[in-house]
Amino acid sequence: PAYTTKFPTEPFEPQEAFRGRPRFDAGRCMGCGACAQVCPSKCIEVQDDVQAKPPVRRLVQHFDACIMCGQCERYCPAGEGIRMTTEWDNAGFAPQDFEECIEHELLLCEVCGEVLAPAAQLDWLAGRLGPLQFANPTLALYRGRKLGYVEPGITSLSADILRADRMAMQCPRCRRQSAWAA
Repeated sequence: PAYTTKFPTEPFEPQEAFRGRPRFDAGRCMGCGACAQVCPSKCIEVQDDVQAKPPVRRLVQHFDACIMCGQCERYCPAGEGIRMTTEWDNAGFAPQDFEECIEHELLLCEVCGEVLAPAAQLDWLAGRLGPLQFANPTLALYRGRKLGYVEPGITSLSADILRADRMAMQCPRCRRQSAWAA
């Protein structure tokens, strides 16, 4: 039957399955940017600031462009990094009222200086892999630094990638080039 709410005189509570405003969970989001890649309205923006100390990745959600489709939640590799809420009354007067931002520390390739991954993503990956994480030199070096038994490498940023660069945190392109260096 027809139903009329008494909002705004009485608070309105939507059903549990209602898809309202998506919200980042700072403790579970790893900053991978998968939500931005699958968003059909492109309301989630990935901003990498490599000049900051330490480098950061910002995920900025522009809610005024969101169509509340739920793709960000569905394809989040962490499972709960971004969740659909039942928030439906999202009025605002300024563009800042419709933005939500979350920041993560970025790791850079120690050879070329390109973006490697957010630190939280490497932590998540290492947790999923368990002991197999030590088969990947970048993960092994990253985890060793967190434990305090590996010192940070010096970024070479040279045109020639040397064999010695194998013991550095590297992007896949530099790792491939250093593997073939003579």
